Amino acid sequence: NTIRALDDLSYEADLTASRIYLMKETSQDPAIREKATQLIKRYQDWAVGLDYREDVYRSVKAYADLQDKLSGEDKKLFEETLRDYKRAGLSLDEKERNEVEKLRKELSALSTDFDSNITQAQATLEFTGDDLKGVPNSFLEGDGVKTGNDTYSVKANVTWHFINVMENAQSEATRRRMKEARYSLAGEKNAALLQSILDLRTHIAHLLGYATWADYQTEVKMAGDGDTALNFLKELKEGLQPKFDAELETYRALKVQETGDSNARIHLWDWRYFSNQLKKKEYNVDAEQLRVYFPYEQSLQGMFRIYENMFGLQFDKMEPPYKWVDDLELYGVVDAETGEPMGMFYLDMFPRDGKFNHFAQFGLIAGKEFGDGLYQRPCVALICNFPSPTEGAPSLLSHNEVETLFHEFGHALHSILTRAKHSRFSGTSVPRDFVEAPSQMLENWVWDKKQLDGFAADYRDSSKKIPSAILDQLKAARLATIGTFYRRQLSFGILDLELHSQSTLDGSLDVIQTSNQILSDVFLPVPEDTTFATYFGHLTGYDAGYYGYAWADAIAADMATVFEGSELKYNDKEAAKRLRESIYAPGGSRNANDLILEFLGRERSLAPFLKSIGIE
Repeated sequence: NTIRALDDLSYEADLTASRIYLMKETSQDPAIREKATQLIKRYQDWAVGLDYREDVYRSVKAYADLQDKLSGEDKKLFEETLRDYKRAGLSLDEKERNEVEKLRKELSALSTDFDSNITQAQATLEFTGDDLKGVPNSFLEGDGVKTGNDTYSVKANVTWHFINVMENAQSEATRRRMKEARYSLAGEKNAALLQSILDLRTHIAHLLGYATWADYQTEVKMAGDGDTALNFLKELKEGLQPKFDAELETYRALKVQETGDSNARIHLWDWRYFSNQLKKKEYNVDAEQLRVYFPYEQSLQGMFRIYENMFGLQFDKMEPPYKWVDDLELYGVVDAETGEPMGMFYLDMFPRDGKFNHFAQFGLIAGKEFGDGLYQRPCVALICNFPSPTEGAPSLLSHNEVETLFHEFGHALHSILTRAKHSRFSGTSVPRDFVEAPSQMLENWVWDKKQLDGFAADYRDSSKKIPSAILDQLKAARLATIGTFYRRQLSFGILDLELHSQSTLDGSLDVIQTSNQILSDVFLPVPEDTTFATYFGHLTGYDAGYYGYAWADAIAADMATVFEGSELKYNDKEAAKRLRESIYAPGGSRNANDLILEFLGRERSLAPFLKSIGIE
């Protein structure tokens, strides 16, 4: 009864906290965002305090001593609750336990401030038309970008602004300004905060008996410990070295050709531009020209039809009971065969000042079975930042942004299709190095011609489908540049794990210098006086967990073989049904390795992933 009551309490508390967190990240009113930030801190203090209720811990421990037999989800809930008390320090003496509680509350407050500083960070750069030569007119004429006869205002903190310039601006000076601005966001406010956060984590880990924070965090994930996670990334880094070197040399040759400088080098601000140039020149792939095939609304509805068909679902548009922004949308999800309601999702898809500036699913209501047998249907919100529509023109997505749309909606499906008994295991409440795998696997649908034919058509003439030749060229271009992409990803993952593998508290770690050195060693030299780590939001909330993207990519590539090996490929409804039943429905209620084994019908293999990134 105590364990179930704790799950009930957490469920009720999360109902409130998730709404406050949503307001913190999406409200158009700065005063509301600030108030929500303060309330989140109060909630986090309360949540930490709940972990240290000795009377509750004694009840849990007493039940453990009875050695009563539990099974299934109940057993897993009990075992993980007991484990969490140990990880919170309840088995320590009173002095050390109180110290851990105090430090955790302090850590929560600092982490909230760190996140808020990132959300509020802005860097607006002014350019002339010459500065932005090569950047598409569709962007330059966009709302708020053109500010005068020959003046343009570009926001380095807005991802699609940043990428548009970095991929297309012919001026190296312009690209450098944008990169340095982006890599300096929140620098003044977050540098000292990050140092304190890392020190607190190391201190807490030591008090709890762990050598490092990385070991503490990965103990409850598939990796199991920090060294396993770090070695996985380093082995991939070495395996990618020949391909990465070859790609950089290809970019350098393009730069020599463009600049006439035989000694030209590829800098951090160059790789996106010359990767894009390679795709255009060698593979005839122009990401900007391809946008005409992917108007946002057309892509959204096409994705809906694919997922409805795959999983036997129906998405019904509803009127939101409350709108925090005018273009907010709400959909209900129904099982098409039984008519059973499955859940709901909100869509807040375009950027604005003060809004969370990346792409993510925000959980609002967890799935949960109540004592009377009724089931609480989940509700989530997708908070994204796709290019805004302009007067007379729709929002046009790149192929990569369509991939992101499918990915993020995959998280929503993972949440909504859950049938976990306890809210603790609802939907995406799985190990953090597994959570990305189902969504990353769904990205494959945007590389399949039959799937794209359902929605990828020129918005000016719907009879013009995306040509097969273009898709083939996209695939070839992706493989030709994937070494660069993954080395960059690995630089972030290694940075994250190295920072959280510090075992001393002697103040010798210079976070910014160390971060920049790691990024420079694994990827490309970082400009001096920039502070990338201060804007790296994954360091809070995903700490010692960024490796999970590559880890999950390996699982996703293996899972995709179920569809690839089918005669029906990505139209195989039986495989999709198995995905829904074996992966989505259980959520975190079963061991992740068991779920993967059940879906694959065999043990996992790394070979499909290595092949997909060009490592034979």
